[in-house]
Amino acid sequence: MKVGTDSVLLGCWANVQRAKNILDIGTGSGVIALMMAQRTSRDTQIDAVEISAQDAGQALENILQSPWPGKISVENISIQAFFPNRSYDIIITNPPYFNKSKEPPDSRRRETRHTITLNYETLILSVKRLLKKDGKFNIILPYAEGNQFTKLAQESHFFCTRKYSFRTRAEKPIERWLLEFSHQEQSIDTGEVLHYAKGMTWSDLYISLTREFYLKL
Repeated sequence: MKVGTDSVLLGCWANVQRAKNILDIGTGSGVIALMMAQRTSRDTQIDAVEISAQDAGQALENILQSPWPGKISVENISIQAFFPNRSYDIIITNPPYFNKSKEPPDSRRRETRHTITLNYETLILSVKRLLKKDGKFNIILPYAEGNQFTKLAQESHFFCTRKYSFRTRAEKPIERWLLEFSHQEQSIDTGEVLHYAKGMTWSDLYISLTREFYLKL
């Protein structure tokens, strides 16, 4: 599992202040779980679930070589079958997102990019089951899929509380939504993250978000 811009952006953007229990759904290589470990206090516990045994093994290998092996646990399980003995302050996921598009022939690529093993309705129900009453759920999705997910969440009385658009350049259309949801309805914090300010120069906001995670900054 490669480390992509989506995972890095979501891991930087999510508000993890005062979080003591965090769940990463579909951890892949473990990058978001590791970012959560880097951004939180010593006593924060991060649980990472991954349905692919191969990917769960890779995540565990990466975590054991990190500075935070004691903060993160990895379980090879689907979120539908995951019933821990605690609920979570923060749940975060960079999920499969292609809903009705043509599927690639490679089975692992299908599972990681298409909503075959985890559709939006099931994800919303699972998150609502596992999230504390005052907890926050963070997700990144393409433009159309993000709009669809927000509508489905609203219908399930799960409310968007923070919504940032992401574009690579100012002249481009919105490419991603960074979304936060809560059990409680409240005013929505909105904003935008621009990747490049000019040419190949990263924007000040993108640099400030990602500075702690890129060696070249």
